[in-house]
Amino acid sequence: MSSPTRQVGPRAGRGLHPRAKVLPEDARRHNRALVLQTLFDNGPSSRADLARETALTRVTVSDLVAELMAEDLVEELGLREEARVGKPATLVGLRADAAHIVCLDLSDEDCMKGAVLDLSGTVLARAALPVEGRVGEDAVGTALALCRTLLGSATRPVLGVGVGSPGIVSPDGVVLLAPNLQWTDLPLRERLSEALSLPVHVANDANTAALGEHTFGGAGRGGLMLVRIGRGVGAGLVLDGALLGGHHHAAGEIGHVTVEERGVVCACGRRGCLETVVSVPALRSAVEGASVRARDASLASAGRRLGAALAPVVSALDLREIVLSGPEGLLSGTLHDAALASVRKRTMPVVGSDVDLRMAKLGDDVVLAGAAVLVLSGQLGVS
Repeated sequence: MSSPTRQVGPRAGRGLHPRAKVLPEDARRHNRALVLQTLFDNGPSSRADLARETALTRVTVSDLVAELMAEDLVEELGLREEARVGKPATLVGLRADAAHIVCLDLSDEDCMKGAVLDLSGTVLARAALPVEGRVGEDAVGTALALCRTLLGSATRPVLGVGVGSPGIVSPDGVVLLAPNLQWTDLPLRERLSEALSLPVHVANDANTAALGEHTFGGAGRGGLMLVRIGRGVGAGLVLDGALLGGHHHAAGEIGHVTVEERGVVCACGRRGCLETVVSVPALRSAVEGASVRARDASLASAGRRLGAALAPVVSALDLREIVLSGPEGLLSGTLHDAALASVRKRTMPVVGSDVDLRMAKLGDDVVLAGAAVLVLSGQLGVS
């Protein structure tokens, strides 16, 4: 038996995959994912526990566990301490150190950030490269260089690369539009995968952050909307354990919802978009050099407009949880309180009375954690 290692356990949160049997041709792959998902969610379990949780036969579970142990993804951990009469069950668990994941967050305007994570979402190494105005192919080159730096820090086999990118990203990893990086129809997943000879998974940074918070941030079960506020404003939505994409892969693009009919001109060419009021540059411009009273008034005004934009989404989807991701010094306190009050004022009490609005528990690492989830889901069926 191998020596005990740190396990992936209940802190991993809820998965994004259904727990039911499927057609025979997909059964083994699906059932393997069910076993991994159960270990990811519940921590060390006996083979009998896994059979009960997955509704698979004990023979099937034993066969799958043996296969996963041969791949060093799962290990036996010894006998369960039990007071019951009879032979104690042997526990098995998912090895957190079985592989490493390289994760990139490309959403910061000043630098591209990355990290090496293990299968439990723990950050093992970090790196960053300055953007310095790079766009187009130069920006792709910077992302590739960051990947290679991080790969040099990995001490275990690399399961894959996960990337949270700004802009609208298709399910196959094509950045359809990322104006700040001047990327249009860029096959980023394909480009990085070919250069690195590794599986690569790419998604919008707000969607990626929502996955990270849902999986590793202790999110509840009533639907999650993560609002990412930085140079722009976007959101990711997780409903019933599934990420909402939308017809144009643009679900959650709330930054260009009009909140002030006579507001300032936005980068998109229209007036009064939410982004002109609540983005980090807009907030900093409003509070810079202001008195405490004027600062609070500006943040409260921005919070009310944010709440006005969020309320219809909360009502339409009956959301329970809204998470803010961005500079805590600007978003917590006055802005948070005003936004929450605005959401509750503009929604029916049965919907808005118990809405929880909070800061992301994962802080600045929320996109990196979500990038790890992209890889876990894509390569192991776990998320």
